[in-house]
Amino acid sequence: MSAAPVPQPIAPAPASPLISSRTRARLRFWATLLFLLAVVGGAAFAVYRYREAQPAAVLPSAPARLGDFLVIVRCRGELKAERSVQVYTPMVPNLRIAWMTPPGVNVKAGDPIVRFDSSSAQQTLMQKEAALRQAQATLDQALAQSKITSEQDKTELADAGFTVERARLEASKQEIVSRLQGEESKIDYGVAQQKLKVQEATVDLHSASDKSRIASLTRQRDQAKADVDITKDRIAQMELKSPLSGFLIFQSNYSQGWMNAKPFKVGDNVYAGMVLAEMPDLTTMLMDAKVEEIDRGRIAADQEVRVRIDSLPELTLNAKIRQISLLAEASNEFPPVRSFRAYAGIPKPDARLRPGMNGGMDIVINRIPKAISIPAKALFTKAGKPIVYVAEKGQYRAVNVEVLARNPDEIAVKGIPDGAMVTVVDPEKKDQKK
Repeated sequence: MSAAPVPQPIAPAPASPLISSRTRARLRFWATLLFLLAVVGGAAFAVYRYREAQPAAVLPSAPARLGDFLVIVRCRGELKAERSVQVYTPMVPNLRIAWMTPPGVNVKAGDPIVRFDSSSAQQTLMQKEAALRQAQATLDQALAQSKITSEQDKTELADAGFTVERARLEASKQEIVSRLQGEESKIDYGVAQQKLKVQEATVDLHSASDKSRIASLTRQRDQAKADVDITKDRIAQMELKSPLSGFLIFQSNYSQGWMNAKPFKVGDNVYAGMVLAEMPDLTTMLMDAKVEEIDRGRIAADQEVRVRIDSLPELTLNAKIRQISLLAEASNEFPPVRSFRAYAGIPKPDARLRPGMNGGMDIVINRIPKAISIPAKALFTKAGKPIVYVAEKGQYRAVNVEVLARNPDEIAVKGIPDGAMVTVVDPEKKDQKK
């Protein structure tokens, strides 16, 4: 039998590889633990910072501003033109509008704005010219006839003078002829003298009659010529021209009753000498505003004004108080409110301004230089004292301030630095609601 093999002893594994594996496991463990701690710590810090900054982001805030603070009195009103020109219809009967400038269209001085129907006036002119020609022809005929009559009278007067002279010569022969012939010649001489006087009177009568008739016909001719000139002048007045640059505001036509009154249009009949339209001078714009009685004593003439127009919010116009009403006026509202009227002249009005536009104006009654201004909503009261809430590191801290002046939108205060963020919401009331 063969001998059984003797088992060989197993050699133990080296110790260095086993220790290295354990060390690596521990290192991985501690590295993972440190990483998790770092992630948790970073998340906690981020949450902390987010919660710290959350109040400042939620509450609306505004910065305190350093600059000149204008103490103002705010009032409302409308634009008006200090000067306007009325457009009258001509003194012509039976006027009817044939053409007119569209309302609101800008026109220049001297441009035609309204034309009336001149067909009836043209027909009247033709009739008046025919009457003038007839009157002139009658006058010319009368002048010719007067000239003929005058020549005839001169001839007859000369004949009468010759007869007188011949009778005088016959009468002078009384000494050399018989007494009877002398008396006859003397009688003929007297008769010839009487006929000469009659002829002279006839000449004077014809002359006076011709002068009277010519004067009458001349007056008729002049009257006909005046009628022609008047008709031509009326035709020339059928076109109205703009007295200044601007736009037209036509009056209302009440021919159909007060309830149906509308501005005049083409085809409407108008009366002679009536106000047809009005043209405001856009270079003389002013703001007519109502001032409360409590503010009347704070404003005066020549104070600086800033005008704002509702339809043009981007526009701010500089002006000055020109006039203030002496007495308060009652409004048409119910209950009636009494207020003063302040007129602010605009030296350089914008081309887009129109009378009747609503707006407001801020009357500057005082100017505080280098003042800290905040929104009016950012001022609160705590324990009877004015305070503001200033944002600091995500929190709002109450700071006592001194009020220097108030405006409807801003307040000038003292006690906070320039650029400080103040909230316009009371944080304490907000926390109570939460």
